[in-house]
Amino acid sequence: MDGLRVSPWKRYGHDRLYVNLPGGEKVAWFDRGTGKLNVLVEEYREAVVEVLAPYLTGTASSATSAAAATAATSATSAAAVAGHGRGALRPEDDLAANRPGSAVRAKLDELAPGIVARLVTMMLGRRSETYGWRKGLAGERRVGAELERLTRKGWRVLHSIPLPRDVDIDHVLIGPGGVFSVNTKHHRGSRIWVGDDSVKIGGQSYPYVRKSRAEARRASLALTRACGFTVDVRPVLAFVDAGTITVTPSLRDVLVVRHREFSSFTRLEEVWAPGEIGRIYDAARNRRTWRNA
Repeated sequence: MDGLRVSPWKRYGHDRLYVNLPGGEKVAWFDRGTGKLNVLVEEYREAVVEVLAPYLTGTASSATSAAAATAATSATSAAAVAGHGRGALRPEDDLAANRPGSAVRAKLDELAPGIVARLVTMMLGRRSETYGWRKGLAGERRVGAELERLTRKGWRVLHSIPLPRDVDIDHVLIGPGGVFSVNTKHHRGSRIWVGDDSVKIGGQSYPYVRKSRAEARRASLALTRACGFTVDVRPVLAFVDAGTITVTPSLRDVLVVRHREFSSFTRLEEVWAPGEIGRIYDAARNRRTWRNA
């Protein structure tokens, strides 16, 4: 079980079980209130499930494990009240279960070449069709892990929000400092210039800024309609492992960050109270909210 250790954690209204490596590195956490399992290091998923099993079946020896045994019941109750007057939230409609990069992972499964095609590609020294998607998946997982850290400070996060026409929003972040749609891009070591409408990398132009604006606009309309009050959503363009990033001073509406800079969001001026954050999150986690986005 790779020496994984389970540690109970109760603070800021949360009740969780953290799974750590012997050296203290966090690889996963389980929220007892929602029943949500967040695996931060995907290669440990099976080991995490195994080490948590005694806590979820009531066989662990600590006093806190009995409370964990009620997590599944708590999750069912939470889902039952999350429909905002539209009926109980069905498990298949609950986006809280989505992991970072879920949509990309599905695309990779669709494109996965057979063993012969993979061998030919390797022998010819070519990059496979899935290379860009795999890089994108790694980037979304990195950003997802950083966003999950904010949940300790009262923030909520969702990943791979499906929109019509087979597109998705990489992450939606909801907290005291606002609501944000996060568009993740992985360009390791690149020199990046961000303008008012596009991004230039290695002599090529990409419509990342326009796409980020469009996603935020669609998210705002969907959440406003679902909540019954105005929900402003600010677009965020997050770069993973970039070399240098230059942002034109005239770009005001799209926030450009490195993936490790999300901790600064905890210092934003408060615009939403805890109750409002809960209402927005409940609307955002419902797949039906996004069907006409």
